[in-house]
Amino acid sequence: MSIKADKVLDCQGLSCPMPIVRTKKAIEELQPGQVLEIQATDRGSLADLQGWAKSTGHHYLGNKEEGDVLIHYVRKADPGEVKPETKFPHVIPNEELAQKLNQENITVLDVREPAEYAFGHIPGARSIPLGELEDRLQELNPEETIYVVCRTGNRSDMAAKILADKGFKQVFNVVPGMSEWNGPTEKEI
Repeated sequence: MSIKADKVLDCQGLSCPMPIVRTKKAIEELQPGQVLEIQATDRGSLADLQGWAKSTGHHYLGNKEEGDVLIHYVRKADPGEVKPETKFPHVIPNEELAQKLNQENITVLDVREPAEYAFGHIPGARSIPLGELEDRLQELNPEETIYVVCRTGNRSDMAAKILADKGFKQVFNVVPGMSEWNGPTEKEI
């Protein structure tokens, strides 16, 4: 089956947050109801694009794989369906999290993809990729303070919103995230 897209966006070779940044710009050029095809090689683009579409009202239609390329399809929402994009209000800078790492009853939740986590993460951080978060909520304690981290603060923003919506009370998005983390790290390779 061939899927007709009204516009094709090549994001191959780009990592988070660039596929989302380019998708936001490209979707603005479409008319409501038109379909955007996004070609990406970043495995995290699946959760990123699904989460972004859900939070903005655009319709994530699905995806297919062709070799190493993930091809996503997003339908632009009608004006009445579009939701304003909001940022999670509770943020903490990297430096402040580094000072809290030795405290009791905190959880550092890393929502990057497994390969990103393996090549360097905050010691003791729990790895639950954004795309798996809703299915794995039972692994987290809603009574603990949870600091959510990703590479740049975008995926962790979406994850923090999910946790707050599911009743977690003490959730913070760590910004700017691992791309500028100067604290301790460990590897699993």
